Amino acid sequence: MTRILTLVVVFALAACSRGTPAVASGASTAQTAPPAEAPAEASAKPVPAQLPDVVARVNDHTITRSDLETAVGELEARAGQKLPADQRDRVLRGVLDQLVSYRLLVQESTARKLTVPEADIDARIAQIRSQFPTEQLFAQTLEQRKMTLEGLRADVREGMQIDRLIDAEVAKRTSVTAGEVDDFHAKNPSQFQQAERVHASHILIRVPEGADAAAKTQARERAAGVLEEVKAGKDFAALAKQHSQDPGSAAKGGDLGYFERGQMVGPFEEAAFSLPTGQTSELVETPFGFHILKVIDKQASRTLPLVEVRAQVEQYLQGQTRERETRAFIDTLKATGKVEILI
Repeated sequence: MTRILTLVVVFALAACSRGTPAVASGASTAQTAPPAEAPAEASAKPVPAQLPDVVARVNDHTITRSDLETAVGELEARAGQKLPADQRDRVLRGVLDQLVSYRLLVQESTARKLTVPEADIDARIAQIRSQFPTEQLFAQTLEQRKMTLEGLRADVREGMQIDRLIDAEVAKRTSVTAGEVDDFHAKNPSQFQQAERVHASHILIRVPEGADAAAKTQARERAAGVLEEVKAGKDFAALAKQHSQDPGSAAKGGDLGYFERGQMVGPFEEAAFSLPTGQTSELVETPFGFHILKVIDKQASRTLPLVEVRAQVEQYLQGQTRERETRAFIDTLKATGKVEILI
């Protein structure tokens, strides 16, 4: 049953992601605003303090106490905190419903004999592996979650079978008209507000944390030398590729993309927003080291026009429709199957 956990979490996160599309944010995601408070929900039916060994049955499949506790533990790990006591009933009931829904979808995909090519499964596992910096860390993570590579493969297979099932059932009903996109944009102007932002590049000469005065002086002198090359008219992007010690931007010629206020450290932000477009800064010192900034473009705060966000709005509305249709399909499976909730 451990193989279902990843997808259960996906279901749970999808159920919580019903806000409007995040199309007005800048390129940088260093800092983001907290989500709006969710609307109050009806009180959940109390869950016994001591769970029975079997908490639900889905046709011929049992969902055990261990399955439920492990799934909740997975959510706690992702949230980085223990489940608050006053949320226990709601969360356990919600997770149990996700476990039941997942199992119904697995059973239906099996009944329809839906298959997934082995090459597609290999590609998905390779994608998962690529999210880990080393093969050792990937193996350690599997071990920590008490999973084997074979178990992960079975997990991926079931998930991809469900994807095919959902596509077959709801894809044809998720189209969105141009009028619906226009209407959403017109009725939700607050979701398309873009704050003042700057597009900048930088060259960073790092000062190691805890460095002594000599090391700091050495870094400053190196940065000053690069600044002289910039002032002499040498190509900024080429100098960034050659000298910058920022691994995230050096290969891109120092390009940081657009960012808004509050997304960069204070001295860096102050320099970026005060410099005129096309200008280069003097040395800017931050806790990371010494920066040389070049402002590429500035944009005043504005409401994003529909022409710039049409694709994102359409994708968002399609996702909302897909979620709604998927839930309706799951309700049909619940009605035609035998589901027993034992707590």
